[in-house]
This record gives sequence, structure tokens and C-alpha cells, in this order.
Amino acid sequence: MGNRRDFLKNGSMFTGSMMLPGLAPFPSHDLSHPPADLVFMATNWGFKSNLTDFCSAAKRDGYDGIEVWVPNSQNEMNELNAAVVKYGLKLGLLTGGSDSNPSIHKKQFFAAIERAISMKPIYINCHSGRDHFEFEQNLEMMKYTIKRSDETGIPIYHETHRGRALFAAHVTSKFIDALEGLKLTLDISHWCNVHEGLLSDQQTNVAAALNRAEHIHARVGHAEGPQVNDPRAPEWKNEVDAHMQWWDRIVSRKRKEGKTITILTEFGPANYMQTLPFTAQPVSDQWDINRYMMNTLRKRYS
Repeated sequence: MGNRRDFLKNGSMFTGSMMLPGLAPFPSHDLSHPPADLVFMATNWGFKSNLTDFCSAAKRDGYDGIEVWVPNSQNEMNELNAAVVKYGLKLGLLTGGSDSNPSIHKKQFFAAIERAISMKPIYINCHSGRDHFEFEQNLEMMKYTIKRSDETGIPIYHETHRGRALFAAHVTSKFIDALEGLKLTLDISHWCNVHEGLLSDQQTNVAAALNRAEHIHARVGHAEGPQVNDPRAPEWKNEVDAHMQWWDRIVSRKRKEGKTITILTEFGPANYMQTLPFTAQPVSDQWDINRYMMNTLRKRYS
């Protein structure tokens, strides 16, 4: 469960159909319990043990829920559902396609969305399309999610992510203009890397994205990469402050709208985390940094 990109090698299992018949029903994971409007999610990306141990650790360290890739089989879905129920955690799911052929990719994407919907998560976060697909090809997948979200009541978001449809600020603005119902997961660390800076020349495009962002991936990027080595280090103060200000604007807007705020702390393991030469040893403790980010943001927004 710990490899963020495991879905790439497994996605082809579902290219033959857009829906899986006969999926067992799952209970809804609602947002009706405290904290009233602030929900922190843990990532299993880089976690070395099994799913049960991950859920136990997330609960122990004060997370409200987990965000993981939607499983590929009914047995894995059952295992995931049992773990979140056991530890009283909320469930967010990641979905996406993997194939470089747009037609196959679309089928993978739609099948993943349907598997995720069957588990009734509090939201679905999409790694949508590919950066080299045609605009209309990526747009078709986003339109599908808006329709399914309206039909099911499950929020479906599209992540600002390198390599995907929303890989850059100016490109994302085109999708925002085209789709009134488009909702984003803001992982703006990717854009700092793509645009090689803190986006001072992209303010209009950033503002449009902040206005559509419903979910936050709290990782701090910089001009030369999507992740600083440790947000506690003083040399990254400008980058941390910039990200905090972007997140502040989302939290402020969502509170005015009376909406729940979901935040995933998503600093990643090696090789997202920088390593020491010749040893492949990460320079910082990923889990500790994510826990620090959760506690810092919980204090900031409480």
C-alpha cells in the first residue's frame, strides 16, 4: 500500500470496462463529527508496513482520516474499509489512469472513479489525464466526474499535478474557464517547480485556482523541486510563508461558505525526499514532517 505509483502497473486490470458489476455496498464515511470543519488526512505513500499498521499509526498521531489509492479488487476494498472502520477514520480516495493511449486511459480512469464511488468516501481526488493529451480528451474525463459527482453527492476533485492535465497554472485556468463545476485539489508545490518560482507572475491564474480549490495537499515546493527537504529549516521560510498564504485563502473562503476543510499532509519519501549521495538515505523523516505539518496547520486554523 505504501507505493504512490503502484496503480500504474495495476491500472491495466480495469481497461476492459468502465464499471464493475456486483460491487458490495460500503457504509458512507460522513463529515458530521468533530472537528466541525477541519479534517486532516494521512498518506500511506512511503509507509513501510501494512494497511492496518498504517491506519493505527494515523489514528495514534491524531489524523482524522486517510487518503489512499482506490484498490483494484473487491478483497482489497473490503480490507481497506475494515481498517478505516476499525480505527474510526474518514476515507478519501485517489484515482487515475495510467496508459499513454487516451482511449485506454479514459477507460481506466472511468473504472477507477466507479470503484471509488462504490466505497462512498468523503471525497475522490483525481490524477486527471496526461499533460500531453489534447485539451478535449482531458476535458471529457473532467466532465464525466462532474456528472457522477452530481449524481452521487460525492465530491470529486482534480489535482494540480505535474504530468497530468492540470500540470501548470495557465493551463489549469483554461479548464476552469471551460467547466463551471470543476473543483480542484490544490497541490501548488508542483506549480512552483513547473514555473520555477513562487508564481509572482501567475497571480491571476493562481487566484482562479484558489477560488476552485476544495481540498489541499500540504506540501511545500520550490523553484527547483516539488518538495523542500524540511519545512522547519529556516532557509525555506519564504517558500513556507508563500504556501501558508495560499492555503490561508482557501481556508478563509471555505469557512465563509460553511464548508468542511480537508487537508492531506503529503511530504513524500525518497526520491521525492532528497537523499545523501552513495547511501540513498533520506535527509529527513517523512512521517515526522507530515505530523509536524498537521500539528502546525491544525493550530493555525483552529
